[in-house]
Amino acid sequence: MKKHHNYFLIFISLLFVAAFSSCQYENPYVTPINPIKTVSFSKDIQPIFTGTDNCVACHDGVNENPDLKPGSAYQSIMSMNLVDTTNPVSSIIYWETNPDNTSAHTWQKYSASEAALVLKWIEQGAKDN
Repeated sequence: MKKHHNYFLIFISLLFVAAFSSCQYENPYVTPINPIKTVSFSKDIQPIFTGTDNCVACHDGVNENPDLKPGSAYQSIMSMNLVDTTNPVSSIIYWETNPDNTSAHTWQKYSASEAALVLKWIEQGAKDN
């Protein structure tokens, strides 16, 4: 009887270890941003504005400011003071269309991964790169 008791204890111990060592939560809605990667305005941020559900449809410099067309977007964003590198989360270009902001810009929002990318760009100094 003691032999079966030992197998049972070993089985329960292994089951306990397997159950608690494999628990890891990952948010499927947020694409992680490589913390080392330098975010490029021209390669990473501008495509957000000109993508499929693009901002440029309204923000074309004629109908609505800021002008987010390629070649104009960076200058327009900076001249309108839409970036705050000392407090990146309060930057208008980040917060106004952030998916967590329910009070502003209700017709179009960044995805969570786009918002994370814009925030990372601002945290890195909002360079025209």
